[in-house]
Amino acid sequence: MIEVTVNGQTQQIEGPMSVAALLEIVEIPGPYLAVELNEDVVPREQHAEQQVAEGDSIEVVTLVGGG
Repeated sequence: MIEVTVNGQTQQIEGPMSVAALLEIVEIPGPYLAVELNEDVVPREQHAEQQVAEGDSIEVVTLVGGG
């Protein structure tokens, strides 16, 4: 198990994994979201390749429509 921070909350996850896998585990719905890993934006096309590791900080912002 490793510890990461997701939107300011400490999370225990199985081990290093991709951003895409992390989003599934923490149940943050897509497709309208932006991900920042250690203050760097991770483009959507890199979610499957970009790895999350021990101590990383992830911020996920979802877009909400309204009128």
